[in-house]
Amino acid sequence: MPSDVIYRHSTIRVTRWPLAMLLLLWLAGCAGPDLATRDTGNLSMDRAMILAEARQALGTPYRFGGDTPSGLDCSGLVQLAYARAGISVPRTSRRQFETLPPTDEARPGDLLFFDTAGGGDASHVGIYLGHDQMIHAPGRGRRVTTTALGLDYWRERFLGAAAPAP
Repeated sequence: MPSDVIYRHSTIRVTRWPLAMLLLLWLAGCAGPDLATRDTGNLSMDRAMILAEARQALGTPYRFGGDTPSGLDCSGLVQLAYARAGISVPRTSRRQFETLPPTDEARPGDLLFFDTAGGGDASHVGIYLGHDQMIHAPGRGRRVTTTALGLDYWRERFLGAAAPAP
């Protein structure tokens, strides 16, 4: 039988409080990982080369399956930029997410993965530029661009980060 607490002439059911807390904890578990970043410190030569190649791709048209300067998709951009540093990465964002070493704190040059298709898998990847910005190939009819990671769209779809570069 629930016990009641009298406080300033109002009654509060004690048994509802634990239920409300459980509900809040359950909802918090659905939020997914937070994006933690570190922008300070010197970049390795590899990371500098990755970022330089990614910046050179700005304005390149999106092309599904594209991995050349004439047209790129998101994982093609990653392959192109990482090849500049002599680092081989898998072809698709899903395989990149599954096989590359994860990191809890993204640094410039690291990869950021998102579930943009709603299936629970990595369906989009971008390269972290620093200062809460990423460069990516957003999709058909668009061009390689930068975007702010603070947007709800990206925060809600963030899956994790990987650090394949030293």
